[in-house]
Amino acid sequence: MPTAEKQRPQKVLVRRHSVTTRITHWTNVLALLILLMSGLQIFNAHPALYWGAKSTFADPWLAMTKQEVRDAPRGITTLGDLKFDTTGLFGWSGKEGMREQRGFPAWATIPSYRSLADGRRWHFFFAWLFVFNGLAYWLIGLLGGHIRKDLLPTRDQLRPRHILHEIGTHARLKFAKGEEARRYNVIQKFTYLLVVALLLPLMVLTGLCMSPGFNATVPWLVDLFGGRQSARTIHFLSATAIVAFVIVHLLLVVLSGLWNNLRSMITGKYAIEVDTPAKGDAA
Repeated sequence: MPTAEKQRPQKVLVRRHSVTTRITHWTNVLALLILLMSGLQIFNAHPALYWGAKSTFADPWLAMTKQEVRDAPRGITTLGDLKFDTTGLFGWSGKEGMREQRGFPAWATIPSYRSLADGRRWHFFFAWLFVFNGLAYWLIGLLGGHIRKDLLPTRDQLRPRHILHEIGTHARLKFAKGEEARRYNVIQKFTYLLVVALLLPLMVLTGLCMSPGFNATVPWLVDLFGGRQSARTIHFLSATAIVAFVIVHLLLVVLSGLWNNLRSMITGKYAIEVDTPAKGDAA
């Protein structure tokens, strides 16, 4: 008897990201980049972090300073009781012979020259763009069902065995294929929810605590975070966590298929392999 011929996997394009998701994503990319770089400019005005309500200048938990070591200027980064020589990057940076005292180097800040006032202008403008963009994402996402359908884990995905399986496949850099690639897995859902529902709102709220006018209107918010300096520290740590997320995110985008992922976030179409073409999908 003749044997049935196996069908070869065929690539088809499926809809993965809505117009709203794509627009808010790229707006966030722009806003967060400028917020980070202008935020580092603001940080450079006083490159040290504290806990509590006031700055204890003699006891920061993090500081980037210039110090004289063996009669030569060095950039010293202090983290708790630890000290690191970070000359050329933190504390004392710039081209050899033209170095200056600053927390973060010129290439990492907006503007590149030292200006607290200009850094604040850039930061505040893009902070409002970021806030309104986030509100639009949440409003449209809740009304359109994106949050519920795409970001909330299903009951099956919350099973411990399934979660452990996904952790294992991620650790081995095995990425979803076929029908499984149509939707986010549980690790992606947990991560995106952590970012959009916790880290980003936390960064906004602690950022508001830096405004004297807002402090006078809503004083309890500063107290909620343990004081103005604690709020500044949490703001810095939240931004650092977001940078770490972006680095890992970009690495996984490259490893799992750079062009395919970029296309899905530009056109909304994502290519998957199926045994038979899905009805209504165009190759």
